[in-house]
Amino acid sequence: MNEIVLNPQQQQAVTFGDYDTAGNFFSNPLLIIAGAGTGKTNTLAHRAAHLITNGVAADRILIMTFSRRAAKELVDRTKRIVINQLKQSKSKKVAKKTNIGSNSPIHIPWMGTFHSIANRLLRHYGKSIGMDPKFTIIDRNDAEDLIDLLRHELKLSKKAKRFPKKSTCINIYSRCVNAQEPIEKILKKDFPWCKDWSTELRQLFKLYSERKLEQITLDYDDLLLYWYHLVEVKEISDLIRAQFEHVLVDEYQDTNILQAGILTRIFPDGKGLTVVGDDAQSIYSFRSAEIENILNFPKLFSPAAAVISLRTNYRSIQPILDLSNQLLAESKLGYKKELLSHKTTKNWFQLNKPYLVSVEDDQAQAQYIVEQVLNQRESGVDLRQQAVLFRNGHHSDRLEIELMRHDIPFVKYGGLKFLEAAHVKDLLSIVRWLDNPKHRISGFRVLKLLPGIGPSTAMKILDYLQLYQFKFSALDHFKIPNSATSSWKHLLDLLISSQSQDGQWPSQMELAKLFYQPLLEENYQDFYVREGDLEQLATIAGQYPTRESFISELTLDPPISSGDLCDKAHKDDDFLILSTIHSAKGQEWQNVFILNVADGNFPNEYAADDAKAIEEERRLLNVAITRAKQNLHLIQPLKYWVPEQPKYGDKHVYGAKSRFLTNKVSQCLETTFYPEQKSLVAEPTIQYQGLSNVQKRIRDMW
Repeated sequence: MNEIVLNPQQQQAVTFGDYDTAGNFFSNPLLIIAGAGTGKTNTLAHRAAHLITNGVAADRILIMTFSRRAAKELVDRTKRIVINQLKQSKSKKVAKKTNIGSNSPIHIPWMGTFHSIANRLLRHYGKSIGMDPKFTIIDRNDAEDLIDLLRHELKLSKKAKRFPKKSTCINIYSRCVNAQEPIEKILKKDFPWCKDWSTELRQLFKLYSERKLEQITLDYDDLLLYWYHLVEVKEISDLIRAQFEHVLVDEYQDTNILQAGILTRIFPDGKGLTVVGDDAQSIYSFRSAEIENILNFPKLFSPAAAVISLRTNYRSIQPILDLSNQLLAESKLGYKKELLSHKTTKNWFQLNKPYLVSVEDDQAQAQYIVEQVLNQRESGVDLRQQAVLFRNGHHSDRLEIELMRHDIPFVKYGGLKFLEAAHVKDLLSIVRWLDNPKHRISGFRVLKLLPGIGPSTAMKILDYLQLYQFKFSALDHFKIPNSATSSWKHLLDLLISSQSQDGQWPSQMELAKLFYQPLLEENYQDFYVREGDLEQLATIAGQYPTRESFISELTLDPPISSGDLCDKAHKDDDFLILSTIHSAKGQEWQNVFILNVADGNFPNEYAADDAKAIEEERRLLNVAITRAKQNLHLIQPLKYWVPEQPKYGDKHVYGAKSRFLTNKVSQCLETTFYPEQKSLVAEPTIQYQGLSNVQKRIRDMW
């Protein structure tokens, strides 16, 4: 979509606001409801550019999104729009307002995710609430590892009854923090199988919080939690409020209680606050996202708040939007809006309804997709312009086998991330320990890499380091096993030199990589493949001025790819996209296939007794539908394979018709069968003449 052209609704959202008596541009709270494919990013970028060209200093605009890449794209677009407007302006009015020329660089320093903005503000204002600004940020895996150590320390893993695993424990903790609800309520609602462990979990989480404080460490949830409590201090919230005239928030439907609370504490009257989102794409309740934040926005800032809806869709043809509109119309929740397609065509065959394809099982489902994908490729649609979407990662297992049989390359999204690869975590742990000697998780991982040092010796070394006030030089007197002598000496040299030469970044990354190289070769047979990732990590490190900024930014916004996953799909010029629906949000493809559209999957069986959960399931299906530009295939198998089924018997479940496919929704679909149904009884090749009079005989019986 052209960045310059705006439709009337977009133009209204972009220019919303007025000038005060002093000639300064101000804005009441604004909610932009941006349906799927309605040019949300374009509108938000124009909104930011409008603020700048109307005299708002760029450093007084705060832009928050849910990924750093989205923030960067938004800022880059904003800069282009400002420059274009300055060049096209026939007078010097705009340039005078902005105090910049058409060729001047535009810097928008305050942009990023909620977590990255929290990181910056906490390092600046944290001392006011007793925080050490040199804290280390740990990722989800490190948080789980710390919880696991504490589980063992509290002997919870030795209970007669099975205690929740580390991943479940951290999920419960995260839900309690982000939803700001007591543990008993969270267990009853989301983790009923763990409800008998509330006392032990409370004990575990208390110790977890204490250990993080001791180690000057924050996890992802802490960043929001501390920011939330930071702005409870009126003097600090006033300072932050005075720092920013306008705040733009993307994907507002995905915010949780903490994020919404932060915004309302800094901007209690909502002035200068612009939020963009789509309640129909709220699908992250498992991350504690609250759809009520976007639904209640007008009431919260009433009567000043304005709501503007974007309805023109620039992605999909109208038949796809008709399906989406009808699906959402049958929900009692949310802002009612009907999307209209901007795409027009004179070719009737390009306006096919979406297909509802019935197949016998997941094998037939896979065969159907392979046939359709290859047919579309032959007609000129690249593989990368086609996507297969599914509810859970394992749903594509059978399809992946079929794709490999037909030599169709593919890439699957939702798998192992770059920072989750073992060798990357190894090197990062070395750098984290250099940066924060109190960070036991990193130290523990690094020490266990050394030959001859096991968990017990590693813990003794960490205790010894704590005894000597975390001075690495003290470890020179610690007696270690003979088998670890060589590696131990190299590690000590690295640790001691880093503690005495904090300013030598990023050369320390090179030294850490040099130390790790022989350990990489010793621990991984395919070390030559993994070396590329470490080179990439070292290259990334060179882009950051300090060790702390490198660690923080990499943890908050990690790369996606990993050399570990490199296969034929990555080496081909073209490949099919496989993705979970949650990972597909924000993406679009020419052709889309949705797997297993059946009750138990859409909606999920666990949502059956929860009206609120059912509506989120409806929105999830809608997100999948609105990824398609031209062709859409909803596939309903009579039965499909699931690995969770018991080992004995058939591992298939039978798919009932989805309750979302009502009569009105079905009218928006073209129903087909694959393979085409044939008569069950073949026509006889020999005609028995006596049967010609069967009807007369039957009538004559009476």
